[in-house]
Amino acid sequence: MLNRRHLRVKVLQSLYAYHQSSNRDIKTHQKNLIKSVDSVFEMYIWMLSLINEVVSFAANDAEERANKHLPTAEDLKPNLKILNNRFIQSLNENKEYITAVKKYKISWDFEPELSKTLFNVLKASQEYKDYLAKTDDTLHTDKDIIKFIFKKVILKSSLAEQVFEDKFIVWPVDKDVLQALIAKTFKNFSSDNYKENKLAEVTGNWDEDSEFITKLFDECIRHEDEHQQLIAAKTQNWEPERIAMMDTLLMKMALTEFLYFPSVPVKVTINEYLEISKEFSTPKSNSFINGILDKILNELKAANKIKKTGRGLIE
Repeated sequence: MLNRRHLRVKVLQSLYAYHQSSNRDIKTHQKNLIKSVDSVFEMYIWMLSLINEVVSFAANDAEERANKHLPTAEDLKPNLKILNNRFIQSLNENKEYITAVKKYKISWDFEPELSKTLFNVLKASQEYKDYLAKTDDTLHTDKDIIKFIFKKVILKSSLAEQVFEDKFIVWPVDKDVLQALIAKTFKNFSSDNYKENKLAEVTGNWDEDSEFITKLFDECIRHEDEHQQLIAAKTQNWEPERIAMMDTLLMKMALTEFLYFPSVPVKVTINEYLEISKEFSTPKSNSFINGILDKILNELKAANKIKKTGRGLIE
């Protein structure tokens, strides 16, 4: 699921888009921020549906084999056990999944060769042959073959990779989150009573998390000028154009948390943005941001402007 660091990255991306855009309507950018989180859930549903498509293609494959000019006995009577896979049955009876498929208008008609290509890889694997040979299947063993399809067939496919990259701009950043959501789904689907099996949640607590990202975005915009002044005062020896835009945004986000998020410890804020800088800014950004924030933080503390409460008091 998306943790707070992932959510901070979403805000960073939205702030960057805001500053690059001629449209300065904050409400529009807020909606895009929320949509960027929803796109992770949409990507998750598309992946589940692709797993479903690969399994379902067993029926198409059986039909193609039966219609061969000279079908073998095996062609005429293929093993279609996977069509009764308990994980897939549970997924197809899951109301949230059914609703999401309709909401996102999911259909793989635009890429008809994908499920065929993936199924052929699956069919040629020893793992699939071993699965078909089993006679004592349970939900647990049924999940094993689905895990194999996801990890060793879909994620290893350059075609599937390209499809998701083309469809989701967030794919490179959120691919790891997607894998965690799928892993959580395997864990959640543990009951033979399919109604008890739940999809993974995109965040731990969406009510709190949506408030967090919206407030962080809003306060960064609202206090942008004063935060810029704080940064400028500590970077007088630097020409403004030499400071990476991402560095500036990361420092402004950190200052916003220092001043307007009383429940977030200062140490947590600093560590989070230093880690984010390693991935989204320059190689020297980490030490640069750390040095500037340290100077500003000391000044704010001396002026008694850092007001932390509850968990935020943890050092």
